[in-house]
Amino acid sequence: MATGGHLPADLRRQARLTEAAAREVGLDFFDVVFEMLDAADVNAVAAYGGFPVRYPSWRFGMDYERLQKGYDYGLSKIYELVINNDPTYAYLVRSNSMMEQKLVMAHVMGHADFFKHNVWFGPTQRSMVEQMGYHAARIRSFVESYGQDTVERFLDVALGLDGLIDPYLPLRESRRSECRREAIQSRAERARTDFEQHWGDGAEPSRPGPRPSRSAPTTPSSGDLPTFDILGFLVEHARLPDWQVEILRMVRAEAYYFIPQRLTKIMNEGWASYWHSHLLTHGLLDPSEIVDFADCHAGATAVAPGQLNPYKLGIELFRHAHARGDDLFQLRRVHNDVSFIDHVVDEEFAQTNQLFVYRRNARTGKNMVVDRDWVAIKEQLLRELSWCGSPRIQLAEADADGEGGLLLVHQHEGRDLKLDEAGAQLKTLAQVWGGPVHLLTLEEGVGRRISTDGQEVSVIETPRAQDVCGGEESAQAS
Repeated sequence: MATGGHLPADLRRQARLTEAAAREVGLDFFDVVFEMLDAADVNAVAAYGGFPVRYPSWRFGMDYERLQKGYDYGLSKIYELVINNDPTYAYLVRSNSMMEQKLVMAHVMGHADFFKHNVWFGPTQRSMVEQMGYHAARIRSFVESYGQDTVERFLDVALGLDGLIDPYLPLRESRRSECRREAIQSRAERARTDFEQHWGDGAEPSRPGPRPSRSAPTTPSSGDLPTFDILGFLVEHARLPDWQVEILRMVRAEAYYFIPQRLTKIMNEGWASYWHSHLLTHGLLDPSEIVDFADCHAGATAVAPGQLNPYKLGIELFRHAHARGDDLFQLRRVHNDVSFIDHVVDEEFAQTNQLFVYRRNARTGKNMVVDRDWVAIKEQLLRELSWCGSPRIQLAEADADGEGGLLLVHQHEGRDLKLDEAGAQLKTLAQVWGGPVHLLTLEEGVGRRISTDGQEVSVIETPRAQDVCGGEESAQAS
C-alpha cells in the first residue's frame, strides 16, 4: 500500500490512485512510503545516497554542495528519489506542481517494481535503512573511543576503496546458496519419503529452511585468488585494528548494496519512465496537464550531443522490445544493462535512434563519427557498460615480490587508466594493506607497472603487462 502520513490529503489520495493504476497494469511492489521534503532537504538526502540516517562524511557534503548549486543556478533538479527497501521509501519535493507529483509517484511505482523483481536486486539487503542507522551508530561509537579525526581519516580511506569489488559476486553466491538449499531439501525429501514408505506418514512435518542471507557476500580467503573482491580480501587479511576492519566491512556491505543500481541504471530508469508515461497518459493526468507533462518528460529524456541519457535509452529499449512482441516483465526480471542491450539492440533500433560510434581525432582534437554499423554500435555499448563502466581490476597475487606485496592486474578493455589517479588509489590501498602494491596495465598499448609503498609511486615499462592485460583501441558510442 502506498502511504504518506505527512502528505497533504490531495497527495495521499493521488498516491492511492497511482498505486491502484500501477497494480492494474501488472506492477507489483513492496509497500511504498512517500515523504515530503523541501528541495534543499532532498538534495541532502540524495547526497547521503538516499539514507538520512547514514554516517557523515565530507564526501557526502561535497555531493550536497554540487547538487545544491545545480539547483540554485537552475542547472539541475531532483524530481524523485526512491530507496530499495522493504517498505520502499520515496521522497517528494514540496515545490513540485501536482502534475510533477503525479509523474514522480508513477515513476516511483516503476522503480519499486523493478527493485522487487529484478534478479540482480534479489540478494540485496531489504532493510537497508535500519542497516545504515546501525552503521552510523557504530561510527559514532568509534569516534567516542578513538577520536573524530582518526575515525574520519580512515573512513575516508575506506570509502575511497569501495569500487574494488566484484559486481557479479552477490548474484553468483546467491545462486550457489539456492543450489545448495535445493540439494539439501531434495535429500531431506527423499529421506522423508523413505521414512513414510516404511513407517507411514505420522512423522512431524519438515520445517522450511532458513531464508537466504541478504548481507554482503562472503569474503575471499587467500586461497581464492585471483579475485575481483579486493575490498573483501582486505577485510580478511589486512593487518588492521578490529574497529578499522569493521569499517571496511560496513563500507563493503554498502558498496554491494548499491552495485545493482549501477548494473541496471539504464533498465531501471527506462522501466520507470516507460510506466510513468503509460500510467499518466492512460487516466492519471487531467487534460489540462498533458502539455506540461509532455514538456517535463521531454526534458528528462533529452539527449545532449555525444552523451547517452539512461532515461531515453532505457525507455526506447523497452518500447522497441514491446513493438517486436517481447515479454517486458520477463525482460525486467532477468537482465542487467549489458545483457538487456545485447538482447534488444538490432539494426532497426540503431537506425531509429540515430546511434553511431565516435572517436576523438588525435590531430584535430575533435570527435568524429567512425562507424554507423549496428553491430559495432552494440559492441561499443557493451564495452562501455561492462563492469558498471569502471576499470576491471583483479587481485592476482598476495605475495608477488616476496615482501607481502599485492599484485593487481587491469583487464584492459580499450580504455587506458588515468595513471595519476590510479597511483593515488594504489597509495591508499598500500596504506591499508601495510605493504607494497603493484598494478599491471597498458598505456597506449605499452605495458606499465605502477608500484607504491604507500608513500612514493613509480611507473616503469614492462612487457609482462602486455601479456596479461590485453587491449583494444578506445572509442565511444552515442
